[in-house]
Amino acid sequence: MKVSWTADDILDVNTDLLCCFTTKESPDVSELDDAAVRQAAQDVAGRLKGIITVPYPDKAPSRIMVAGLGPESKITLDTIRDVSGMVAKMAHKMRLKRFALVCPPESVAGVQDAAASMVEGSMLALYRFDKYKSKQADPSPDLVIVSKVDVSDQVRTAQITSECVSYTRSVANLPPNDCPPSVLADMAKEMAASRDISCSIMTVSELTRRGFGGIMAVGKGSANPPRLIVLEYRGGPKDQAPVAIVGKAVTFDTGGISLKPRSMMDEMKFDKCGGCAVLGIMRAVADIGISRNVVGLIPSVENMPGGKSYRPGDIIRLYNGKTAEILNTDAEGRLILADALAYAEETFSPSGVIDLATLTGACIVALGCNVAGLISNDNSMASSITTSGERTAERVWRLPLDDDYMDMIKSGVADIRNLGMPRATGTAAGTVTAAAFLRHAIDKTPWSHLDIAGTAWMQAASKKRSYNPAGATGFGVRLVLDYLRHLP
Repeated sequence: MKVSWTADDILDVNTDLLCCFTTKESPDVSELDDAAVRQAAQDVAGRLKGIITVPYPDKAPSRIMVAGLGPESKITLDTIRDVSGMVAKMAHKMRLKRFALVCPPESVAGVQDAAASMVEGSMLALYRFDKYKSKQADPSPDLVIVSKVDVSDQVRTAQITSECVSYTRSVANLPPNDCPPSVLADMAKEMAASRDISCSIMTVSELTRRGFGGIMAVGKGSANPPRLIVLEYRGGPKDQAPVAIVGKAVTFDTGGISLKPRSMMDEMKFDKCGGCAVLGIMRAVADIGISRNVVGLIPSVENMPGGKSYRPGDIIRLYNGKTAEILNTDAEGRLILADALAYAEETFSPSGVIDLATLTGACIVALGCNVAGLISNDNSMASSITTSGERTAERVWRLPLDDDYMDMIKSGVADIRNLGMPRATGTAAGTVTAAAFLRHAIDKTPWSHLDIAGTAWMQAASKKRSYNPAGATGFGVRLVLDYLRHLP
């Protein structure tokens, strides 16, 4: 999809379809002197997602579409993003070559933010994963944003961001036979090679020699050996401490010896979504040219049962020297993340660390599939991430982590255990105790953990948001980019 911006009068825009937005308080499309269009605007003005298309013969846009945003008091940027996605899908279904969206009135939202939301909604709604289809989808129509205010920078940034979310989705959607850790590492190298990003890959010999006990324990049961991917982008001053972004990438998770139930095990290809988000974030910071140093770390393994697999009852030594008692080999993500977090803090002395991981089913029980869990040791950082979540509609909810929770993972035979205290009905506070394990890997650095188990993929296309198709969502890319762009 090609995206552009124009300040032309709406009747001079070269497009097959032109869409204007209306609200309950402002139903008129005053620039279009046409009775049918005026009536359509009146009909949809108070109806959120109400859409009517009117023929506009003998004019530059041969079709006028009017889309309702509902009452102004309830309109958010995500409303605009969602309705724009609906319009884009309709334009694609009509097999148009080009469609245009007119920025809504400033009374609804800031024009520049609205323009960015329109681009994101349109591009993400038209994403398709058809790599393995014999017949691929029709090409997406081009998009023109119409605004008297210069929105070129916002359109460019939103287009790059959306492309990187789509890239993240496509990597995350890859089947496990085509994306073992070595292939994911090759993809990272390929992505970095054409950008101002350095990429280094640690293989088994180096991981073993340097003491990455968590990564090696989880990965040794598979015929596909583990990798640690390290990406560095230097967009800020040389002496600026980087922000470290760490993402869990279990390319397939059987649960290991603690084998998962067979139902929906195919979805465990999505256990790499945190690492895929890091790939998308690093690609975006380079393509946008963010003026900040950012490093990305992706520990990648395949968790398989086998003669060499680690076992319940094992005690392993993590990268930071702490020992961990293994109670369940399906609690593997925290082991590989702990190694990567400790390495990031030791090696890069970052100003802050964010990790993204499809870590616990307990997070889905607690928060559902539209909100990610947030656990942090820094109130300011947590507040900024929460604000970015509201701006991008990639919402997070902060959960507590105090000494009582830290005590729940103490082990009688090692420093810590990889499950919390058991109860008759299961393990209590599963999301928080998993984060408590990660907290042991961080010394003093501000750190925030995002449990994206519920938000990283969808079994079916979202009925709530037009821009989230079935499969990987790319959750976290827009959120973290917004956080990075708003750092002082």
